[in-house]
Amino acid sequence: MAGELQTDYGDFAADFAAECLSNLCEADGGVQTGPFGSQLHQEDYVAVGTPIITVEHLGENRIEHSDVPCVSDEDRNRLSKYQLRKGDIVFSRVGSVDRRALVRGAEDGWLFSGRCLRVRPDKSKIDPEFLSYFFGLPSFKEYIRAIAVGATMPSLNTQILSDVVVAHPKDVNEQRAVARVLSTLDDKIELNCRMNETLEAMARAIFKSWFVHFDPVRVKAEGRDPGLPKYIADLFPDHFEESEVGEIPAGWEVTRWGALVTLEYGKSLTGYAGENGMYPVYGTNGRIGSHSKPLCNHPGIIIGRKGAYRGVHYCSTPFYVIDTAFYVEAKIGTELRWAYYELLRQDINDMDSGSAIPSTSREDFYSLPVLSPPVGVQAAFAKYLSPFWSRQELNISESRTLAALRDTLLPKLISGELRIKDAKTVLETRV
Repeated sequence: MAGELQTDYGDFAADFAAECLSNLCEADGGVQTGPFGSQLHQEDYVAVGTPIITVEHLGENRIEHSDVPCVSDEDRNRLSKYQLRKGDIVFSRVGSVDRRALVRGAEDGWLFSGRCLRVRPDKSKIDPEFLSYFFGLPSFKEYIRAIAVGATMPSLNTQILSDVVVAHPKDVNEQRAVARVLSTLDDKIELNCRMNETLEAMARAIFKSWFVHFDPVRVKAEGRDPGLPKYIADLFPDHFEESEVGEIPAGWEVTRWGALVTLEYGKSLTGYAGENGMYPVYGTNGRIGSHSKPLCNHPGIIIGRKGAYRGVHYCSTPFYVIDTAFYVEAKIGTELRWAYYELLRQDINDMDSGSAIPSTSREDFYSLPVLSPPVGVQAAFAKYLSPFWSRQELNISESRTLAALRDTLLPKLISGELRIKDAKTVLETRV
């Protein structure tokens, strides 16, 4: 771009404007800190009320809706200064200061906590969605981390954020067009994510029906049709029998996890997050990168071994596991997909070895009781739900492709290197 507009986070098109954020926001409360700790305490939270978001709810330019605390109507009115409107942008004020999320219609009227900052754009000057994508520029995120105050805990304040320079097309309609291209990709990624959440909820519901409530057995015991394909229905007995854990389907066995699987140690690995290998790398809390070689040569289960939270994860391809996690090898007669859903019911974090760093004890795990259905039932479960998981994998693959395209287009569009006409051509050929 000849005669570029130069900023601390890169060059922009020469016909762009550059203004301090404060000039692009509403005059009253354009950049606002959340309520001080003395204004709102954790004990003020209620089960039903107005949601209040904190840093943990700032996702990838979207506000996460899970585990959001609420405040009473009285507190909402008292804290009306901190209410959110559609088009606001919420920043993390402490820690990960480059995190931000755009407020959409679903969050209109919510509150934000003292660990956040709210940006309220003047829509006559700048499109909120464009501004939020501007804040997502890798170079801007690096810049905001660099200017945050505090060595041990970086933090932002209203003055720091108000003073940042925003480069933008002068025409708000052009801003909206840029944001529309990027949001088209994000909306498709979000749709895939929601579809996968629905499919996963359905899979867990079927598992619970078959292996927790024993619905097919109960229905057959009453002489009714369980509504399953005959090859599956025939695998379930039509009566129960007593066991050491109470009434269980006839022919099922109460055993120990050590009889079904082994836990294999992961291995230390450096540089995993930065390598572009084809095999996912897993740690305690899930996927953390990729590597050129797998440690486990088949799809399978990862169990966190060390840390305050130790999750259970499933990978549908060969994968690598680092030394803060185990991977599961099934013994003969165990279907890994069934074992994964059964393990989700087990609180791994309760199996603490007692060391200084919380960790899962293999011996304690092996001794845990588990109700094991015949392998035919386990295999039928995996076959029955295989289309669900295949759809999830397709959605994940598509979302990764879309995210890569978005990440490529974002800096080019926001800087003006790629103009909107050319970007639409890219979308038409790639999406």
